[in-house]
Amino acid sequence: KMIKAFLCYLMNKVTYLAIIEKTKDGFSAYFPDLPGCISIGDTLEKCIDNVNDALNLHYYGMQKNKERIPVPSDYDHLSKEEMQGNIVCPITIYPDRYKRQMEERRIKINCTIPLWLKKEGEKAGLNFSKLLEKSVKEQLEL
Repeated sequence: KMIKAFLCYLMNKVTYLAIIEKTKDGFSAYFPDLPGCISIGDTLEKCIDNVNDALNLHYYGMQKNKERIPVPSDYDHLSKEEMQGNIVCPITIYPDRYKRQMEERRIKINCTIPLWLKKEGEKAGLNFSKLLEKSVKEQLEL
C-alpha cells in the first residue's frame, strides 16, 4: 500500500514546452502556455536548470493562488515563429513533490524570551527550534 501511494506521488508530473532563444549574453526561455514564466542563463545548461526552477515556482504559485492552470500544449500547437531558430525543450516537473518541499522547508522566525531563560537553556544544551516546533505541534494537536 505504501509503495502504491509513493508511486502515485512520483507519477504526478506535468510537462510543458519551453522555447529557448539564443541572446547576446546567453539564453532566455519562456513557456507559450504560461505567460510570465521566463528564465535566463549564460549557458544552455544553466538556462535549462533555471527554467526548470522557474516552472516549478510558477506552477506552485498558480496552485497556491487557485488560478486556472493551462493544459500543456504539444509540438503541433507551436507557431512557426516560436520554433524557427529556437530550441524547443520539454520541461517536466512534479508539482506535488515541489509543493511538499516548499511547505516543509525550514524558515527562521523571531521570538522573544527573557535573557536569563535563554542562558539557562543554552547551559542545558536545549535546541530552541526543536522545543518551539514540538510545543506548537502540541498546542495544535498535530
